[in-house]
Amino acid sequence: MPRKLLGPDENGERYELYCPVSMPDAAGFLWNRHMVMQLNCRGYVVAQHMQPEPAKYSHPPMLERKTFLQPEQPHFAHHPGRFVYVKDESSGRFFSVPHEPVRRPAQNFVFSVGRSGVRWQVDNDDLAVILSVSLPADDVVELWTLHVRNTGNVERRISVYPYFTIGYMSWMNQSARYDAGLGAIVARSITPYQKLEDYPGVKALKDITFLAHDRHADAWECSLAALEGEGGLHDPDSIRAAMLDKGDAIYETPAAALQYRLQMPPHGQECLRFLFGPAHDHAEIGLLRDRYLKEGGFENARRAYDTYLSRATGCLGIDTPDRNFDHFVNHWLGRQVYYHGAANRLTTDPQTRNFLQDAMGMIYVDAEVAKDALLRAFSQQKADGNMPEGIVLNSHARLKYINEVPHTDHCVWLPICCAAYLDETADWSLLDRPVASSTDRSSASVFDRMAAALRWLVRNRDARGLSLIAQGDWCDPMNMVGHKGHGVSGWLSMATVYALKLWAEVCEQYGDRALCSEFRSVADDIGAAVRRYLWDGEWFARGITDDGVPFGVSDDEEGSIYLNPQSWSVLADIADDRQQDKILDAVGQRLETRYGAMLLAPAYTAMREDIGRVTQKHPGSAENGSIYNHAAMFYVLALYHLGEADRAYEQLRRILPGPDEEDYLRRGQLPVFVPNYYRGAVHQYPRTAGRSSQLFHTGAASWLYRIVVERLFGLRGNRDGLRVEPQLPSTWNEASVKRRFRGAEFAVRYRRDADAERIRVSLDGEQLDDVVIRNAVSGRRYTIDVVLPMVVK
Repeated sequence: MPRKLLGPDENGERYELYCPVSMPDAAGFLWNRHMVMQLNCRGYVVAQHMQPEPAKYSHPPMLERKTFLQPEQPHFAHHPGRFVYVKDESSGRFFSVPHEPVRRPAQNFVFSVGRSGVRWQVDNDDLAVILSVSLPADDVVELWTLHVRNTGNVERRISVYPYFTIGYMSWMNQSARYDAGLGAIVARSITPYQKLEDYPGVKALKDITFLAHDRHADAWECSLAALEGEGGLHDPDSIRAAMLDKGDAIYETPAAALQYRLQMPPHGQECLRFLFGPAHDHAEIGLLRDRYLKEGGFENARRAYDTYLSRATGCLGIDTPDRNFDHFVNHWLGRQVYYHGAANRLTTDPQTRNFLQDAMGMIYVDAEVAKDALLRAFSQQKADGNMPEGIVLNSHARLKYINEVPHTDHCVWLPICCAAYLDETADWSLLDRPVASSTDRSSASVFDRMAAALRWLVRNRDARGLSLIAQGDWCDPMNMVGHKGHGVSGWLSMATVYALKLWAEVCEQYGDRALCSEFRSVADDIGAAVRRYLWDGEWFARGITDDGVPFGVSDDEEGSIYLNPQSWSVLADIADDRQQDKILDAVGQRLETRYGAMLLAPAYTAMREDIGRVTQKHPGSAENGSIYNHAAMFYVLALYHLGEADRAYEQLRRILPGPDEEDYLRRGQLPVFVPNYYRGAVHQYPRTAGRSSQLFHTGAASWLYRIVVERLFGLRGNRDGLRVEPQLPSTWNEASVKRRFRGAEFAVRYRRDADAERIRVSLDGEQLDDVVIRNAVSGRRYTIDVVLPMVVK
């Protein structure tokens, strides 16, 4: 029987891939408070650390633009990675681990992604090689372990060569040599600069990259050219030679390669450990050596890292008929949410919309982190009530890249995320919390600052009553719709209605009936304007350009329908019943695919200068018609809002690869994170449709977690307690959930009963009159039984 392509381990805490060529871009990621790594099944690695801006310490052998993690990261022969050559000294034959650069087929291959570490096992020529990596909780350093075992019955003489990419560090100054006293290859550089005022910052950077070992090497090579020779990385001259040359790199492209000659008896094994990362000076390398390469250092680091990740368990554990979905929710989704919310995507100035929505996910993982994020965001509110493009996280940070472009949607996320916090925690004291401005030191309560943000949204409208878009809204690259000051966003108009209605309910509970009435009245006005100016007879337009041209309408040959305005017209209760029916039909026919719902269709194939650079992106990628999972979650939420439980779960489930092998191969991704997007343009470019971006930065993670908790399983908090209103798919006759809520633990059992006419909820064996669990005591454990009617098709 042929071995399966991939699958989870017994408890779902690891996911394993058994072939390096079928899904060559499959990857996992690790992070701590100061660094992040994306590790490819073939051995390629992208790593960044904060100092305080994102920086790299492992580079390709050419000058690169150091920005953020990229979607669909291309890999090439000299792409940075972590590799080990393994050579039989008798025959001269060699292979490499994990797969690159030699690419010799393995007798056995396992790429195993875990919550706190990644490992590869490669078996060849009666040798079993296990290469694994983990991170400490705080330091910027990679902890690598290499196990080699002789699985045969004869003694072996082999050489192993750990080769870690350093690459082109600097056109100003770069070099590398082996330092026997430190027990490390040390590559030095100076970050290029030209302005005198940049020098004080440059001299404090970690411009060293080092590879330190726990056992002295027999030989080494520090020059990439000398390592490769004429054979290249896949067949290096230096590996074919008996010994590495112990060479250095003098203003040459550095490399970090060590050689260990091992005499291995039958079934004997060896273990080597290495540190790889950046440092400011030799003293820092010495401190890291003392901390991690001493006896028990790796084990202590692993325990500390596991403790750090233990906060990523979230508030939910599930057991359903969909085992693959269970594994993802139980082991991976909270982890991704925690990375976004606790590490802020490893940036110093996260976009305000991202910062707030990532904080929303943290409400269900670590509510104190979410609360701190909300307060930080409010502290940077502008005097007119508007929010900045990004939230600066330290005194040295500045707004850069996309945060230098004006967008108009940031205020709309404040009430959405703050209301979610109130529902989950009932911490209404937050609204009275005074928040000082970080710019003018003025002080106002959270409640008053929220009112100012919403009033800014209300003012930011044109004469028709629709929201101005400036150079973008949620869709960053929609930068030419309103740059002249006239274009409007249909989506933002709808989202503003949603936010106003949502916060009006909070105002009512808070006791401010005047503000409640004000917000509901203006929400009705904007909703009427949306119906009047944006309904094209089949669906809602995406917006109107500076020149007064509606777009995202049925008359457009490209980009004729957008997903977001359809979803949010439902969420904001703007669409009437007839319009809802038309919208669902249109989305089903034009946007839904087997991989999820596309953001727009047909994808643009040429620049539209009245819309902007979104139309210049390749059709089916990113915002130009991909299955953009953030927007796909808004659509799922809209379906749950309409009570379309089966259709909602079907679309929700499509955010994950699998469970059939064909789908895994098409997407090329392990189900250990939600990707930013899958390729769309399914009719225009069917060959690449469904391919994963492999980028784990996405607002979809937070929304997915919230939807699973509050809509799928219907365990949603409110001021009174925990409301139980599940929307399980009709194919599930039973399920169970463990839910943590306000310090209490709830074991929830769901089952369908042919005799049930409505949902019945029992608490600790006593049936309740309604579906709200009140007065739960922190520290107590409760049992909830939920009986659901059978669904007749």
